[in-house]
Amino acid sequence: MIIRETLISFMNEQAYKPMSIQELARIFDIKKADMKDFQNTINDMEKNGEVIRTRTDHFGVPEKMGLVLGKFQGHQKGYGFVIPDAERPDIFIPSSFVNGAMNGDKVVAKITKEDNNGKKCEGEIIRITERVNKTIIGKYQDSKNFGFVVPDDKRIAQDIFIPKTMKKDAKTGQIVIAQITEWPDNRRNPEGKITEVLGNSGDKGIDILTIIKKYKLPEEFPPKVENYAEGISDVIPKSEYKGRLDLRGTKIVTIDGEDAKDLDDAVSIEKLPNGNYKLGVHIADVSNYVKEKNPLDKEALKRGTSVYLIDRVIPMLPKKLSNGICSLNPKVDRLTLSCIMEIDKTGKVLDHNITESVISTSERMTYTDVTKILRDNDEDLIKRYDYLYEDFKTMEELCNILYKKRVHRGAIDFDFEECKIILNENGKPIEIKPYERAIANRMIEEFMLVCNETVAEHMFWANMPFVYRIHEDPDEEKLMVFNEFVHNLGYTIRLSKEVHPKVLQSVLEKIKGKKEETVVSTLLLRSLKQARYAPECTGHFGLAAKYYCHFTSPIRRYPDLIIHRIIKAFLKGEIDDKRITRLNTEVEYASKQSSETERTAQDAEREVDDLKKAEYMTERIGQEFSGIISSVTSFGFFVELPNTIEGLVHISDLDDDYYIYDEKHLSLIGERTKKIHRLGDEVKILVDKVNVDLREIYFKLVRDEEVEEDEDNDEYHDNVEENHDNVEENEENH
Repeated sequence: MIIRETLISFMNEQAYKPMSIQELARIFDIKKADMKDFQNTINDMEKNGEVIRTRTDHFGVPEKMGLVLGKFQGHQKGYGFVIPDAERPDIFIPSSFVNGAMNGDKVVAKITKEDNNGKKCEGEIIRITERVNKTIIGKYQDSKNFGFVVPDDKRIAQDIFIPKTMKKDAKTGQIVIAQITEWPDNRRNPEGKITEVLGNSGDKGIDILTIIKKYKLPEEFPPKVENYAEGISDVIPKSEYKGRLDLRGTKIVTIDGEDAKDLDDAVSIEKLPNGNYKLGVHIADVSNYVKEKNPLDKEALKRGTSVYLIDRVIPMLPKKLSNGICSLNPKVDRLTLSCIMEIDKTGKVLDHNITESVISTSERMTYTDVTKILRDNDEDLIKRYDYLYEDFKTMEELCNILYKKRVHRGAIDFDFEECKIILNENGKPIEIKPYERAIANRMIEEFMLVCNETVAEHMFWANMPFVYRIHEDPDEEKLMVFNEFVHNLGYTIRLSKEVHPKVLQSVLEKIKGKKEETVVSTLLLRSLKQARYAPECTGHFGLAAKYYCHFTSPIRRYPDLIIHRIIKAFLKGEIDDKRITRLNTEVEYASKQSSETERTAQDAEREVDDLKKAEYMTERIGQEFSGIISSVTSFGFFVELPNTIEGLVHISDLDDDYYIYDEKHLSLIGERTKKIHRLGDEVKILVDKVNVDLREIYFKLVRDEEVEEDEDNDEYHDNVEENHDNVEENEENH
């Protein structure tokens, strides 16, 4: 590791000129006996793209040779972009310079053209350092002498050629998995063999199964893992109760969605004589069963997270644990890790105790029922849960205090409407509606947030290896774009070098309830970085929190599980220097792995939602709806309907004028009529067409008054056509 860092540092020096292995060996005084290891190190660095070998077998770092390392993002039309590993603008790769790269491949690109101070550049892929598409899912097409697979992922532009002997009884139109046997180059398509026939296109569940396979999500647990889980007792041995805080006599409830089966958090509340609140957050002690390095732990780390796909869950842990002994089901003893906090009337945590405990929950409550009790004063439910009624009122009181405190310190509270997609027994979407974030949801949200912060701060000052949830400061350039946009709407932001979330939160406060609320919130969200897991505690920008972690969902998230293990070992005084060294490596790997699996899960969940939304809209072609312009691009604008479905009004359908894209004001402006379509505008649309395979929905604008066309203006119509052709090349600019 040290030799790698030294080599990179040496090659980054200003005076360095690319050298051969022999020259580098002389400079670093490499002995003859160590030469083979030295060569292997450089070859490995070349393979990873850390160094580049020239045609004359000399080595240098990519940055100094006008080269960029990154990930190739393909487009169905053949061109693509390289998303650089380092902070710099994306590189456009024309189709003739893709040189056999496929979507997702790790590549080295050479810059061929740069303009606008490096903000826009073109390049050519000169090396593929890692192929990621070992298998491809798609539709098989047969012909007389050979077959081919049309990839389901439209970002892979080439079909996969399948020799007749390799088709494994696949028939035209079937959904298959093909393993690539020969990679593509500029002259030929990739070659492959069929390894699995999933079924016929249109079969029940095949659409979601295709997405599961595409993202390589594990469908079954390996027999070794299932057998290990089956060996775990459903009864807690008496020895496990020893040394735990016994809370079985305390009123404790779980509050979840109706469909939830993996109940990993429960809460209790008490109003103290001094007027403060005693909030207990009790989390399933999964680490008691999933011990370090046992088969369950290895599989959980590999999966990283549970994935929720409308009609099914791909769990991180087998059902025996997730729905059984670890789930905080009502009126049964369960082992937990509790964080009990004393919170004053301003929301400040005055004291806390993190301890192993045993609980027996009083009730399994739902968000719907608790909301009916608190918001709707439902008499039947109040009577049924009369012994908990005052507790729910106290919880609501504390929730409002905690929320007020969080907002006061500047936490950015996005109030996006998530959607609930309801399928019938054949997997067909029959209803899509916004998912309500009511008082019960908000209560649990606030209690989990304060608990996560308290645990993170406790472990930070304990100076233990840990997995934190961090959210870095936003990108300065993206914030400037956001600032300019809201300024045009009449809102001012005072941006300084160190932007505080409170400044951005104040904008959200001002737009609350206004027609531009969704649009401004969406644009702000796009300006922020994505939260991730990290071994260093650098704070959470969006929450305006110095310390934050994920402690409250160990059944479905690996970071929560590993930090439970660390907390318990720390509480018992079991962490020595040797363990710290080992844990440092483990938390670093778990942070990286969990961040990656989280992204994959989010992408899969989003694609399933988009698929079902497109399917839902196929039944509504020709119908009219009102919506809001949620995004404006050079090729048209997207309109979001009240049920959260989005569709594109393509610029070619705006036939009343020639429209010019104003990037600064995020709008399309008619050259002749000066008519403006801008972000946040309310519009009426008609559902024009839907492509379920591409998850694309197209709308047409419905005008209140028909605008008279100037039939004599042939030149104007020619301009429109020319503009549409140019726009096609830039469409869906990744």
